[in-house]
Amino acid sequence: MMLKLLRYRSEDGGTRLVAATDDGAGFVRDVTSLAALAGEAIAQGIGLAAMVDRVGVEGSIDLAAALAEGRLLSPLDHADSAHIVLSGTGLTHLGSAEGRDKMHRAAAAGDKLTDSMRMFLEGVEGGKPAPGTVGQQPEWFYKGDGSQLVAPGGDLVMPAFAKDGGEEPELAGIYLIGPDGAPWRLGFCLANEFSDHVTERHNYLWLAHSKLRQAALGPELLLGDLPADVRGTSRIVRHGAVLWEKPFLSGEANMSHSIANLEHHHFKYALFRRPGDIHVHFFGTATLSFSEGIATQPGDVFEIEAAPFGLPLRNRLVKAEADTVEVRTL
Repeated sequence: MMLKLLRYRSEDGGTRLVAATDDGAGFVRDVTSLAALAGEAIAQGIGLAAMVDRVGVEGSIDLAAALAEGRLLSPLDHADSAHIVLSGTGLTHLGSAEGRDKMHRAAAAGDKLTDSMRMFLEGVEGGKPAPGTVGQQPEWFYKGDGSQLVAPGGDLVMPAFAKDGGEEPELAGIYLIGPDGAPWRLGFCLANEFSDHVTERHNYLWLAHSKLRQAALGPELLLGDLPADVRGTSRIVRHGAVLWEKPFLSGEANMSHSIANLEHHHFKYALFRRPGDIHVHFFGTATLSFSEGIATQPGDVFEIEAAPFGLPLRNRLVKAEADTVEVRTL
């Protein structure tokens, strides 16, 4: 039976951890923090699910009602958001090169492969190595720290200078670095990675700029292994009506890289193994409304849903006011 953990905001402003299965949901007894629960599980040498069993669950909660009331937060937490690292990998899903290649093909002459297509094909060939071996490294990008995380139902804010605010429906792995520097995967979340595709299309070397944006996580942290075949739906709602809708696929059956290979090429860097840090790593997608000519507008609502996650992720697009940055000399 699949176990999911959620973080609930009480009326007094405090938080509680919720454990949910297909049979219902209740509060993890005397636990307010996912990081604290995971840290204790590491110390005791047991898994998160076993830790929940050891602590116990009490009461009951209607998750759909809690989501509608805005009481469900991103599952992870840290006392200092600077110690949450957001990163991701692209061109990791079968078919994911098509949209990117369309964006970059104008820069290629004749039958020459674009850099994106070449990287994608290298991933198809070497992205799923045999256990114990290292496969082809993927494209990698940095998105920011925990201050960039948006709660379920919150607004995704594109900067005033942004050219686009586009959805990216995908899955993210959540990790805690243990006291000895070992990364521990806590589970998986539904995610909207959110990027500026117009900026990236101008020049693929601006990918780094296009990814420095907010991101949203669904309220559920799925414990254990990710199903090999994850199927969901991504849609954009404008003025109460569906503007665009399309299925999306994830899970290793639909990916050119294994999860283990993506994890290796992130955590091989020692600076990403600092004890106590939390990492959110986005695994990529092959489904973008931008690739089909959709131009998002402030007020649009992104909706992402996929089994085995029982709750959808919804976020409204907002554009920030322009601001001026002045660098001063001391």
